[in-house]
Amino acid sequence: MLKQMVSLVLCAVASSSLVAQVAVREDAAKKTWFVSAGTMTYAVGVNDLGMLQSLYWGPKLPANAALPAVKAPPERASFDPQISTMPMEYPAWGEGLFTESALKADFSNGDRTSILKFESAKTSADELEIVLKDTAQPLRVHLYYKAYPEGVIARWSRIENTGKTPVQLEQAASATWTLPQYPETEKSAYSLNWLTGMWGGEWQLHNERIQAGERVLESRKGSTSHRANPWFAIGRTDQTTEDAGPVWFGELGWSGSWRMTVEDTSLHMVKVTGGFNPFDFHATLAAGQSMETPKFYAGYTDGGQGAASRVLHRFQTDEILPLRQGAGQPPKPRAIVYNSWEATEMNFTDQMQMQLAEKAAKLGVERFVIDDGWFGERNDDHRGLGDWYLNKQKFPNGLKPLIDKVHGLGMDFGIWVEPEMVNPNSDLYRKHPEWAMQMPDRQRTEQRNQLLLNLAREDVKEWTFEWLDKLVTENDIAYLKWDYNRNWSEPGWDTAPGTSAAHRDVDAEKAINVKYVQNLYEILDRLRKKHPKLEIESCSGGGGRVDLGILERTDEVWTSDNTDALDRLDLQYGFSHAYTPQVMVAWTTDISHPERRGIPLQYRFVVAMQGALGVGNNLNKFSDADMALSAKLVSFYKTIRTTVQQGAQYRLQSPLDRDETQMQYVSRDGSQAVLLAYLHSQRLRVAYPPVRLKGLDANAMYRVRALDAEKYRGEQTVSGAVLMGAGVTLNMRDDYDSTVVVFERVN
Repeated sequence: MLKQMVSLVLCAVASSSLVAQVAVREDAAKKTWFVSAGTMTYAVGVNDLGMLQSLYWGPKLPANAALPAVKAPPERASFDPQISTMPMEYPAWGEGLFTESALKADFSNGDRTSILKFESAKTSADELEIVLKDTAQPLRVHLYYKAYPEGVIARWSRIENTGKTPVQLEQAASATWTLPQYPETEKSAYSLNWLTGMWGGEWQLHNERIQAGERVLESRKGSTSHRANPWFAIGRTDQTTEDAGPVWFGELGWSGSWRMTVEDTSLHMVKVTGGFNPFDFHATLAAGQSMETPKFYAGYTDGGQGAASRVLHRFQTDEILPLRQGAGQPPKPRAIVYNSWEATEMNFTDQMQMQLAEKAAKLGVERFVIDDGWFGERNDDHRGLGDWYLNKQKFPNGLKPLIDKVHGLGMDFGIWVEPEMVNPNSDLYRKHPEWAMQMPDRQRTEQRNQLLLNLAREDVKEWTFEWLDKLVTENDIAYLKWDYNRNWSEPGWDTAPGTSAAHRDVDAEKAINVKYVQNLYEILDRLRKKHPKLEIESCSGGGGRVDLGILERTDEVWTSDNTDALDRLDLQYGFSHAYTPQVMVAWTTDISHPERRGIPLQYRFVVAMQGALGVGNNLNKFSDADMALSAKLVSFYKTIRTTVQQGAQYRLQSPLDRDETQMQYVSRDGSQAVLLAYLHSQRLRVAYPPVRLKGLDANAMYRVRALDAEKYRGEQTVSGAVLMGAGVTLNMRDDYDSTVVVFERVN
C-alpha cells in the first residue's frame, strides 16, 4: 500500500510538473500574448496599425516578462511598404505585400486582396485563439496556438466566410514563423537543415547557409513523398552544432501535397511559411463555411540539433501517436514483427505460412504478418488489387486456421492491405472504372500496374471503410500494414461538388487535393474508433508518407524499401532528425544491395535495433546457426527495446563521414544507457577510437553488459564521469563489425 501511495504521489508531481511547463498569458494593456512550452516562449502582439506581428521566439521568458508596445516599422520607401517589412504573423496578399503570403482569397466583387486586422482574442491554460478580420470583405481568420509541455507549439488557422456569396481560396497556409532578425553586418546568421530523397534513398540530410530569397521545400505528389519531408531545423551558422547552440525547428502534420517556404527578406527577416501546397489548389467557401488548415508544429532549443530531435521524439511519442496510455504518456514499445514477404512473395499456401510462423516463434517474434497476395486473383502485381476477398486456393478454410496457429505460437496476427489502389485487371475496376482518378480525354498513367482510387468520392470512401471494417471484424487481426505504392497522376474529380457531366468546374475539381486526405483520415479515425486495439503501419514504398498527420492515426512507418544495412545507417541517421525511433520500422532481411555485398547477420540485426526491430528474412534458408544467433539477438533487443524506442537518443558519430558509427540511447528514468556501435572497415590497422557517451549521471556508477564480451574492453562497473570523459574502448576490427553495450545504473 505504501509503495502504491508513493507511486501515486510521484505521478501527481510529474503531472503537475508537465502542466507547469505550458502557459498562455495575455498582456491586455499592450495587446500582446505569450505562449510558453517547455523551455521556449513564443510571443505575438497587435501593432499601432491594428495588425498582428510576431514579437519573440526563443528561450523561455519569465512569467512577469513584458515586451515594448508593438509598433509597425516605418515606411522605408515606396518600393518597401510597411506591409512587406513588418514581421506579420499571418500575412495575406494585399496592400502591397510581395513577400510570401499565408493567404490569398478572391471575392465575388472582383477583389483579390485581403487586409487582416485584429478583432479579438481568447486564452486558456494551454491554448490561444486570435481572430483577424478583413477590413473590407466578409472574411475572418482564426489563428490557433496550442502549447505542449515537451517544448512544442502547434499552430493552425481556420478561414471563415462570413458573407452571403462564395469566397475562393488560392492559398491557405497553416502559419508563418518568424525568426529573430539578424544585423545587416552578418549577411546571414542562419543555416537550414532539411531532408530530401527518392525511392530507396530517403532521409538524406542537407545543410546550407540561408541566402536572400526563397528556398521552397514541397511535395506535389498528392502525398508527403520521398522527394522531401515537411521538416526543417534552422541554426545559427556560427554557434549551432549537434550538441550546442540555438535551433528553431518544425514540421507539418499533413499527408497530402504540402509546401514550406523558407524566406530571407531584403530586410534580414527569416520566415518559414507552410501548409497546403498552393500548386493545383483551390477551395471554395460557401456562405458561412470555413476551412481549417493542417497543424504546423514548431519549437526552439539552445541545445543543438541533437536536443531539437529529442524534443520532437518525446513530443511524438507522448502527444501524437495513437494508443497512448494517456496525455503526456507514450504508447507501448513496438512488437517485434516477422513479415513473410521475402520468403513467399505472392506464391504461397496457408500451410507455408504456418511453417514460417513456427520458425518465427522460435526466434522470439511477437507478431506474424502476411504480405501481398492473400486476396482476389493476386498471384502477381498485374491483377487483383481492389478485390478484397480471400483467395480460396491459398486459404481454402479461411484465415482462421492460420490465425489460430499464430496465436497458439504466442504471437498476434497482422495482414497487408493497399486500400487506395486498384489494378485495371480487377473485378473492382471492371465494375467501377469511374472510381479511379481520371482527367477527361486523357489516358490514365499506370504505375506499378495500378491506378489510384479517388478517395475524395463519398462512395469510394464508404466502400473502403466497409471492406476494411469487415476484414478486421471477421478476423482476429491486431495489425494492418497499410501500403500506398505510387504517386498521383490525372487527379480529376468529375463528381466534385459544383461540377457535372455537362459542366466540368476545373476549380471545384482541384478540391480533390484536400478532400482525398481528409477522407483518408476519416477512414483511419473511424476504423480505430471501432477497433480500438488495432495497430496500423503507414507504408508508401518506404518513406513516401511520413508526417505528423498520418502519425496521429498510425503507430509506425516503413522507413524505406532499401533494407541494405549499410545504406540503412545513412537513412536512419537522417530519419532520426525528424522522427522518433518508436515509429521507425527497421527489418533485418536477406536483401542487401544490387551488388549483393555480403553483410553479416549480426550487423544487419544491430542496425535494425535502432528502431522498431522486425525480421523479414526467408527463414526457410536459415541454418541452425542463423536461427540460434537470431534468437539470441531478438532476446537481447527485448532488454533494451524501451530505452531505444522511448529514451533520449544521442547521435555520437554520423555514418556519413566515418567508417565508425555510434548511436546511443538513455532511458527516461536514467537507469539504462545503450550504445550501438558499427565499423564499416578498419583502415591502416588503426584502432577503433574511444566512444564518449552522453546524457549520463556523472556521479553514478554503471554496470556494463555487452552483446559480445570480447568486443568490450573495460571495467564491469564504471562511473558516468569516466564513460563520458575517457569513454569506452571497443575491440572492433572486422569489416561490417558491430556490437551493443548496455550500461545499467547501480542503485
